[in-house]
Amino acid sequence: MIRDFYKKYREIIHYLIAGGLTTVVSLAVYYACVLTFLDPQKALQLQAANVISWIVAATFAYFINRSFVFQSRSQDMIKEIAKFYAARVATLLMDMVCMFLLVTVMGMNDKIAKLAAQVIVMVSNYVLSKFLVFKK
Repeated sequence: MIRDFYKKYREIIHYLIAGGLTTVVSLAVYYACVLTFLDPQKALQLQAANVISWIVAATFAYFINRSFVFQSRSQDMIKEIAKFYAARVATLLMDMVCMFLLVTVMGMNDKIAKLAAQVIVMVSNYVLSKFLVFKK
C-alpha cells in the first residue's frame, strides 16, 4: 500500500523533498551572508544577500530537480539550465507581484501573504519544471 502510494506520487514526493532542501540552502546562504560580510541594516547589502541566496538556491534546485525529481537525461544542459532559470525568474516576479498585491494593496499580514505566495510559487515551479524545463 505504501509502496503503491510512493510509486504513484514519487515525482511529487521527491519534488517536496527537493523543495525543502532548496529552502534550507537558501536560508543557510542568506544567514551566512548577513552574519559574516553583509550588513542587513543597509538596504543594498540586504538585497545582495537575498540575491546571492537566490542564485545559490536556484542552482542547487536545478541539479536536484534534474537528477532526483525529474531524472532528466537531456544532453543539452545549457538549454535546460536557461529554461530553468527563466522559469525561476518568472516565479520570482510572480512572488513579488503576489506580495505587492496582498500586502501593499490589500493590507494583508506579510507573513501570511508570504505563505500564500510560496504555495503559488511552489506549484508554479513544479508545473514549469515538469512541462517546460524537464519535459520528456
